[in-house]
Amino acid sequence: MSVPTKLQEPHLARRHRIGKAFEWVCCGSTWFGVVVLGVLLLSVGWKALTWPPAKAKPANNSTATVDAQSTSAPLSTKFFSSYDSRKPREAGILAAIWGSLWLIVLVALFSVPIGVGSAVYLEEYSNEGRLKRLIQVNLSNLAGVPSIVYALLGMTAFVKMFGFFTKDEGKSLVINLLFTTVDVPLPFDRTLISGALTLTLLVLPTVIVASQEALRAVPSSIRTASYALGATQWQTIRYQVVPAAMPGIMTGVILALSRAMGEAAPLMLIGALTYVAYTPGDITSVSDIFKNPHGLLDAPFDKFTALPLQIYQWINHPRAEYAHLAAAGIMVLLTILLLMNTFAIVIRHKFQKSTRW
Repeated sequence: MSVPTKLQEPHLARRHRIGKAFEWVCCGSTWFGVVVLGVLLLSVGWKALTWPPAKAKPANNSTATVDAQSTSAPLSTKFFSSYDSRKPREAGILAAIWGSLWLIVLVALFSVPIGVGSAVYLEEYSNEGRLKRLIQVNLSNLAGVPSIVYALLGMTAFVKMFGFFTKDEGKSLVINLLFTTVDVPLPFDRTLISGALTLTLLVLPTVIVASQEALRAVPSSIRTASYALGATQWQTIRYQVVPAAMPGIMTGVILALSRAMGEAAPLMLIGALTYVAYTPGDITSVSDIFKNPHGLLDAPFDKFTALPLQIYQWINHPRAEYAHLAAAGIMVLLTILLLMNTFAIVIRHKFQKSTRW
């Protein structure tokens, strides 16, 4: 190893000082973001756990009493089991939670098969060419398109169906099942399925790109070994490639669904409600599904609200109590998103432990 000369030592010391300064700048930026996030979470958490003091009420001409409900917290059991109300201390988030759950379930049903199937086709079946490169470029661009653009597309395609049907005609598609019938409105109008399909368009590029990256990470030796043992291409993809890529696929899907749950702009533009005193299909518990199976079929075509919309309505309300309700709703939404992200990490770790390469 060469020893630095006297002419090189000042330059070497200066480079070390610059590197150390850059390290401190990066460290300071990181901790600044952490501190700001901590302050915001503490502020929201404090609002979610406290009500503003109620106005004093005169009693017996001299004494003043304070409303007993002023000491209760917005984030309580009643908050999860009540609908929204014009009285802040009676308002809850039940309709918004069920609306968000229905949205995520429907978005997963639509986006996962289409997204994963598209990724498998692009990575395993399609040949290199201009068409594939064009699709890849468009997928990369669509993943960064603002959500309001997807909201406009959802409004035109699903709510109004490009004007092919008019609301005055009252047309509907009647689907006969084994024990019941389902009336599907045409167009879908401002219903739960319109919101789910719009959010599916929003997250579909992310699901496809994440699934493609997971499939590319599978070593080519696994495919070669499978072919050498006589497996067909479909058997290789089904039993070797997709299981090996499942951690990355599941992680991308869950993160995409987390984004869909936090979106408010697409739902606002398609006309989702902000004040709702019922849940889709009138289902408020798992037991209601068995008591009223028809409600399970009617739910996708009901009016709805969601957690981001409910929070947005409370934040814009002039009364101070609604700001505390909005903080409680934010804490609920953050908790759900953290649980979903934690679930993605657990799934990834579980599948990686079973991977033998």
